[in-house]
Amino acid sequence: MLDSVSFPAKILLFGEYSVIRQSKGLAIPYELFEGRLLFPKDKKRIPDNELQALATYLSRKIKKEELSFEFDIRSFNFDVSGGLRFESSIPQGYGAGSSGALCAAIFNQYAKLNLEQKNDILYLKKCLSEIESHFHGSSSGVDPLISYLKKPLLIDANQALENVVMPELAGSSGGGIFLLNTGRSRRTEPLVNLFLEKCSSKDFSYLCDRVLTPISDDCIDALLEQDIPRLLKSFKDLSRFQMENFESMIPPLFRDIWMRGLEEDSFYLKLCGAGGGGFLLGVTTSFKNLPEEFSDLNIRPVLEF
Repeated sequence: MLDSVSFPAKILLFGEYSVIRQSKGLAIPYELFEGRLLFPKDKKRIPDNELQALATYLSRKIKKEELSFEFDIRSFNFDVSGGLRFESSIPQGYGAGSSGALCAAIFNQYAKLNLEQKNDILYLKKCLSEIESHFHGSSSGVDPLISYLKKPLLIDANQALENVVMPELAGSSGGGIFLLNTGRSRRTEPLVNLFLEKCSSKDFSYLCDRVLTPISDDCIDALLEQDIPRLLKSFKDLSRFQMENFESMIPPLFRDIWMRGLEEDSFYLKLCGAGGGGFLLGVTTSFKNLPEEFSDLNIRPVLEF
C-alpha cells in the first residue's frame, strides 16, 4: 500500500561551494514546499517518464549489485506502470532540493531497512546518494537526507553529519532570513564544474580556504548561538565576497540590487545553492524596510528574528 507521506524541500543556509572545500554547512528542511507519491485520481495508467527513467536506472544498478541497500524494484516498476506520480510544489532548478525530496519519497516507500540501518545517518546518506546520482551524475546524498529525516543537519569541517537544533528566535525584531525568487531555473552541474575549474588556480583556492570558509563558518556559528549582530556582519562579508569572486554565479538582473544591499545596509543577499538563478538567500533587519522592488520578487521568510 502506498505511503503517501509528504517530504519537504531543503535549503542550504550556509556552505554553498565552500563545503566542497571542507567548510561547515548548515541545511534545513523547508516545509512551505513539499512533494509526495500518489496515484492520479482519474486512474489513468500512463507511466511518468521521469519515474520510468529512474526505475530503469535502479534496475540496472541492482543487476550490477551497485546498490548498498535492498530495494523493492518489482513493486516500484509495477507502481510506475500503474501511473505513480510525484506531486510536488518544490520548484525545479531553484536549489530547493526537488530531486532530493523525490528520492526521499521513493526510498521511504520501496527501500527495505532494518532498525539499525534506519538509525545510521551516514548509511542513509550513502543510500540516498545512490538514488539521486541518477539526476546529477553524482550526489552527496545530503539533499535527500534532509528531506527524508525532516531535520536540520550540520556538516562539520570533516564532512561528518550531525543533527542540530535550530535556535528558537524571538521573531520580534521584524527582521530575518528570506528567500528571493529570481524567476529563472538553472542547472547545478555546470555551475559546480565552473567552481571546480576556478579552484585549479592557487589564488582562487587560497581565497576559498582562507577567506570564504571562515566567513561561512562564522555565519553558522553566529546563527546557532543566536548572535544576530554577528550574523549580520558575517552575512555582509559573505555577500561582498560572493559579489567580488562569484559574480558569474549571480544572475545579471540581480547584481545591482545585490550591491544596493551592501551599500545601504538594510539587507544583504547571497547565493542559495549553486546560484545562476533559482532562489537567492537574504537577510534583513526589517522586512518592512525592504526595497519596493522586492514586492514583485515573491519574498518568503525562512527564519524570523
